[in-house]
Formats: sequence, structure tokens, C-alpha cells
Amino acid sequence: MTLWRQVLAALNDDTLDDATREQILARGAAQLAVRRAPAGHEPTPDEVMAAAFSEFSLLIDAEQARAALREVRRG
Repeated sequence: MTLWRQVLAALNDDTLDDATREQILARGAAQLAVRRAPAGHEPTPDEVMAAAFSEFSLLIDAEQARAALREVRRG
């Protein structure tokens, strides 16, 4: 399943546990931060946290943001 299908499912599926939902949405926020970053700029965990909050109303910490960035960079 693609990341964005997982994100949509996480937003609508009440059966997911909170940790799984946060992990999926954090990856979505990291991907948004990467796509929105200017050429040659690596997004910071702060930018991922801002995307998670503004797009998904999700508060994540810096460690979650760093982990999501690592996952997105790996593909």
C-alpha cells in the first residue's frame, strides 16, 4: 500500500492503535516536508513536526520526526 493510502486509512480507521497511527502520519508529514523543501535543502525535524501539526493536527516529538525522515529518505 502506498504511503498516501496508508495516511488516508490512518486518518479514518478507528481500529489502529495510537502508536501505529502516529508513525504513519509522521511518515506522511516527513514526505510532505521533503517535497516542500527548496532544492538542495534537507528538511529539519522541526519542519516535519510543523507539517504533522498543520496537515494532520498531530503533535509529534523531535525523535518521531527524525525517525520518519530516516524512513522517507530510505524510500
